[in-house]
Parts: sequence; C-alpha cells; structure tokens
Amino acid sequence: MLYIIRHGRTDWNDLHKLQGGTDIPLNAAGRQMAEEAREKYREIPLDLCYCSPLIRARETAEILLRGRNIPILSDDRLREMGFGEYEGLANSFSIPDCPINILFQHPEQYTESIGGAETFAELFARTKSFLEEKIEPLTEKGKNVLIVGHGAMNRSIISQIRQTPIEDFWKIPGDNCEMIRLR
Repeated sequence: MLYIIRHGRTDWNDLHKLQGGTDIPLNAAGRQMAEEAREKYREIPLDLCYCSPLIRARETAEILLRGRNIPILSDDRLREMGFGEYEGLANSFSIPDCPINILFQHPEQYTESIGGAETFAELFARTKSFLEEKIEPLTEKGKNVLIVGHGAMNRSIISQIRQTPIEDFWKIPGDNCEMIRLR
C-alpha cells in the first residue's frame, strides 16, 4: 500500500509565500499538526518512509514516525516544485498580472518555465522516475510505504497514479498533515 502526506505548516505557509525549494522549517503549529497526525495515523502499518530532503518534510516524518522503528529515507526527487525567482513571494494572487499565477490558475497553460520555475513536465518526470524505481518494486512485494512531501510534489504523484487531468491538478486534496491512501 502507498500513503502520502504533506508536511506541517511553516511560517511561509502562514504568510502565503511560495516556498518551493527554499528550506523553511516547521513552525510551532506545524509541529503540533505533525503530533496530531502521529496520533491519528499511528495504527496504519508502515514498513518504510521516503521523504523530501527539505527540513519541513523531514521534521514532519520524524515527528509522525517517532517511536515506530520505521526507516526514513530521503530522495531529492521528492523536493517541492521549484518556483524560481518567485520563491518567497507573498500573496501572488493579489498582484495583478503576476506571471507565476498561471501555474496555479491555469495549469494546463503552464508549459514553459517562468522566471526559472520548474515546469510540470520536469516535476512529473522526476516523480515518475521515483515511483517506477522506488515505490512500484516495494508495493509489488506487499510493502506499506509512506511518502512525506509537499503540496505540488505530492499532487504530481497522486495525479499520475489516479490519472488526473492537468487542469484539475490543484483540485487534488493536499492539506498539511492529511494522509491519503493511494493504492
């Protein structure tokens, strides 16, 4: 079985800043969310956890799995979608004609990088290789695997498994510390 969960909240989440690959830690609320998720999901049997190398995901995984003797392995392909020069930008939707907003408002039209931001094609290529190389062999052997990641990165995995059209990318659930069972 495959499960996926997004990291707990950060100060940048609270400020509505684009985080991307910027390595922002959990805040107190994010740590509390991870503690609550630990209690909520403690009965789910897991053999292994893969997580993003970014601290907010790693910290979430460590809190979530504390005391369970489940290995946590980092994989760079699970880092968040890169938003280029827009990382750190707050409230982009309140900025008229902000170019990066097309990524969120019309994902089907976001086909070329804007300001050095990663494209969906690039994001999907790296998460697809991760799924094929790491996850599929484990789930075929009956292993229960957890992925701890990020909003866009998690959605790329979910959308590939569920074959969600790109125009519905942001409709995929992705709340902080909510676990989704995929297969």
